[in-house]
Amino acid sequence: MSAPHRPPGRVLTSGRAAARVLLVWLLATLALWGLDRWLTGFAMDAWWQPPVAALLLGVLAGVVWPLLMRIALPFAFVTLGLGGFLVLGAGVLGVFYAIPGVEVTSFRTSVVVAVAMAGVAAVISSALALDEDELFHRRARRKAGDGTRDDVPGVLFLQIDGLGHAIARRAVRDGTMPTLAAWLRADSHVLTSWHTDWSSQTGASVCGILQGDNFDVVAFRWYEKERDRVVTVSHPGDAALVEARHSDGAGLLSGGGAGRGNLFTGDADHVSLTMSALPKLVARGSRAADARFGAGYYSYFANPVNTLRTLAVSLVDVWRELRAAGKQRRADVRPRVRRGGVYPLARPGTTVIARDVVVAALIEDMVAGRPVAYADFLGYDEVAHHSGIERFDTLEVLRSIDQQIGRLWRATQLAPRPYHLVCLSDHGQTQGEAFADRFGETVEELVGRLCGGVPQTRRHRGRHKPLAGPSDSRRPAEGWQVGAALAEVSTGDGPIARRLRARVETAGSAEHRPRDVTGEPGRTARVAPGVVCVVSGHTALVSFTDLPGRATIEQIEQRWPDLLPRLVDHAGVGFVLVQTAEFGPVVLGRDGLRRLDSGVIVGEDPLEPYGEHAAALVARASTFPHCADLMINSRYDPETDEASPFEPHVGSHGGLGGPQQHGFLVYPSSFTPPGEVVGAEALHRVLRGWLTDLGHPDPRAAARVEAAGG
Repeated sequence: MSAPHRPPGRVLTSGRAAARVLLVWLLATLALWGLDRWLTGFAMDAWWQPPVAALLLGVLAGVVWPLLMRIALPFAFVTLGLGGFLVLGAGVLGVFYAIPGVEVTSFRTSVVVAVAMAGVAAVISSALALDEDELFHRRARRKAGDGTRDDVPGVLFLQIDGLGHAIARRAVRDGTMPTLAAWLRADSHVLTSWHTDWSSQTGASVCGILQGDNFDVVAFRWYEKERDRVVTVSHPGDAALVEARHSDGAGLLSGGGAGRGNLFTGDADHVSLTMSALPKLVARGSRAADARFGAGYYSYFANPVNTLRTLAVSLVDVWRELRAAGKQRRADVRPRVRRGGVYPLARPGTTVIARDVVVAALIEDMVAGRPVAYADFLGYDEVAHHSGIERFDTLEVLRSIDQQIGRLWRATQLAPRPYHLVCLSDHGQTQGEAFADRFGETVEELVGRLCGGVPQTRRHRGRHKPLAGPSDSRRPAEGWQVGAALAEVSTGDGPIARRLRARVETAGSAEHRPRDVTGEPGRTARVAPGVVCVVSGHTALVSFTDLPGRATIEQIEQRWPDLLPRLVDHAGVGFVLVQTAEFGPVVLGRDGLRRLDSGVIVGEDPLEPYGEHAAALVARASTFPHCADLMINSRYDPETDEASPFEPHVGSHGGLGGPQQHGFLVYPSSFTPPGEVVGAEALHRVLRGWLTDLGHPDPRAAARVEAAGG
């Protein structure tokens, strides 16, 4: 393969750097002079005080602040950066007290000065096109000069969570993603698609992509009958369990790679915002602090300009959400969901904070010359769940992710090794009115009613809120990344750290009540006696707890004769997978059935609307040990390109039908074309093959050679 194209860039010489320092000092002095005349409670009477204060504040921001962030980082992160300015305000107050004749009447005044000076620094940096990337450039140049350069190209795999292939194509065409558009128009990259597994969601996809194996990852959450427990891949303990079941130590990121913002590690040596790594990280406690600070948090929040930017952009994002929700209500846009509550305040966690921390971590990875890194940008997926897959505010978030990709592309110019960038998604999203809104009851309530029981619900502000599944659209759908961040910046043993970790541990169960919180059998909620129903986007999983093993259609019809006929006739149900004693796994639809083992179709093929790969993908899922007794897929309408998700979302995924099945893949044109890719495990083999072609060692191949030699 050819070496990666390196974007043009510039490097500051020592003379230019010195001139920049003097200019910043001069402008900071002028800013203090202006604050002296504008701000009450703050006075500098002598001519020499502003330049001395500017010099000392520069030392505070450049030297003392980064050291303080090692202690105050959790406080700064949780408060969107605002807490950091309280710490900085105390430092500013100390600086002013140390200068004779400077008058500061209150701590509040010092905080205002701190924020104002950070704002001035941000304006100066923007005007001079000077930002933290130049720090990266200088550090990378020193590293390259130290003889550590590696000519084997590295690869950054950048995942835009939930972005379907068709949406990506239109975003490139319409100017929403100018960075990717420039690559494609220059013929440096190629855009193609790949087909997900039946479970088109991050847990199954990322496990397959990173670990190379996603067998028995049934859904985002599923019920394990032998343990009477619901497994949720966004829960730290469950993510670690799933990874332990699928890791052979030779994942995509093994051999010194880095994982940023993922559910699983891919056997990387360097991880951050990674759910499966949290149990070990928390167990190590404060001893993991040094590793934590190198993972993007410290390098980002150590710069007060970044902290101010985070706070400002987060507030802008809150305003954008409120504006978008208001416009949808006034225009009566359909479908839509309720988007109030905590969601507007929590949304910046994925769209701003986690995104920027991930980018900072990737820059650190390039500085260190790591051979491969994989990062997940969740913002598009989060907003598409609540706004829709191509609504204007969703595309604004997509544009911001593209801007960060462009920044990373430019930053590769002075890394100690050349880097290729590959962009991809783990799945797409299919839009439609939520099942409960369309039909007046959740799928859990429907299953419970058809099984002769009363669904376990409670009244919540005049509406039914089922205990068996997520029902509130006014909360983040992808909050696991922020949860991982909170746990990682709180690895100490203090009461605040313990409380934050406890909130992360319970987050997975609070969203979905069937989780066995206590570990004792019999605690998982039933929608009817002996019936558990778990939802995962466009898939619902029904298990009959009193029937050991995989229940057959004969057993189900004997105990609940109305269940299957009423399910397949329901307008929101596309097909149902069930086991039979005579024919093995069978897919039932409204007007026909398909026997998966023989391929015999009786009546109309229920899988026909779901594409040519549907039968093989459903048959594979039927072999999973934890395949539910009934696997229900939502009905997809090819005419409207819509389906009604079982969760309260506008855009959703997790099953078959429409754009959710088709992820996108943008790769350098010098790479071997992947051909048709079906399933996350197949995509893993493509990515691993590219790394091998570049000269990266293949640990599985080495293991095979060693085994053959033995």
